[in-house]
Amino acid sequence: MASKSLSDALQECTTRCQTMDAPLPLRLQAFANDVRNLSPDFADIVDRMVAQLRATGLGENAPKPGEPMPDFVMPDQTGRLHSLGELIESGPAVIAFHRGHWCPYCRINAGGLAAIHDDVRRLGAQLVAITPEMERFNAQLRLEGGAKFPILSDMDNGYALMLNLAFLVNDEKRHAMTEAGWDFSPYQGNTNWSLPIPATFIVDRDGLVKARFVDPDYRKRMDTISILNELRSLAN
Repeated sequence: MASKSLSDALQECTTRCQTMDAPLPLRLQAFANDVRNLSPDFADIVDRMVAQLRATGLGENAPKPGEPMPDFVMPDQTGRLHSLGELIESGPAVIAFHRGHWCPYCRINAGGLAAIHDDVRRLGAQLVAITPEMERFNAQLRLEGGAKFPILSDMDNGYALMLNLAFLVNDEKRHAMTEAGWDFSPYQGNTNWSLPIPATFIVDRDGLVKARFVDPDYRKRMDTISILNELRSLAN
């Protein structure tokens, strides 16, 4: 997957899926299908990694509906600090973990969240994304996704580790990603090769989780329609 032509093809696929007139899950699946068509070997490596993560139970112990969401304080893309307490002061918060600006699935997802941001605000809720990247790269993800919401830096995946969402990328996947030009170490400012699984939590004003989406398969994200439906139920 290291050739320039393949890189260009993946960028074209990303752009197509970002602008596709379809629900978010279908856009993500369309990109996953493109990856499998362009490089079946890479897709098989992803499948094996996901199976290994599922077998370890990664994410199963993350906060469940009815359980408290641990507090945090993190800087956004401008360096401004945000806490969970601040976010839920006047209404629910939608907290979406992303892998980084380099990840096509995250760029597609960020665009999907940006598209519902005004609806989220009308329902009295806040929306934030969290990545393990440094601030300037979160600013890039925000710009590319057309997002108005803050994107927070969880350096060294500290918060994700607390929530049982972070993992070390295995050797096979790390080699494949490096060959594909996706060495994300410079963006995180470390060489840990750790990532969060892209979970989403909806937390109400009482600090309790009302809904969550946790899946070790980074090709899948919480449907934006489901996010809005959950927020509507909280508003009623």
